[in-house]
Amino acid sequence: MSKLNVNRVKAGDLELKDKVVAINRVVKTTKGGRAFSFSALVVVGNGNGVVGHGLGKAKEVQEAITKGIEDAKKNLIKVPVMKGTIPHDQYAKEGASKVLIKPAAHGTGVIAGGSMRAVLESVGVTDVLAKSLGSANPHNVVKATFKALALLREPISISKTRSIGLKKVFNG
Repeated sequence: MSKLNVNRVKAGDLELKDKVVAINRVVKTTKGGRAFSFSALVVVGNGNGVVGHGLGKAKEVQEAITKGIEDAKKNLIKVPVMKGTIPHDQYAKEGASKVLIKPAAHGTGVIAGGSMRAVLESVGVTDVLAKSLGSANPHNVVKATFKALALLREPISISKTRSIGLKKVFNG
């Protein structure tokens, strides 16, 4: 995530909703018995183009979720959402997980698997086609989805870099 800090956002006064993507129970066997701890992967978003993800670890599930939410608020990014969908196709990879997200027509809904669905719904996308390729590890799928969303660019910024008029972009 450190390379993709071009569209970072501060939590500030944003009203963020959280979604727990995955909870993992870890057991450490000691001579005194078994010691349980939990890790929680959490996604937060305002449903209007801002989303973040975090990982929390603790001895209790609720404490791990709370830590995950705090971590997610530190990793917020701004995503261009246009008419309920994304501006263009995007492919990204994290570890062995690969994700492909495509814009969809109004009324399609969020066609995506578990971990990707949580991220896309949190960001406020209502119509999108998404496919998770490769590993289904929730941690890597969420990171790959974030990488894909961070790489999205708005048509206006693209037209400025190409130095063509906005009329050509929006009128064909």
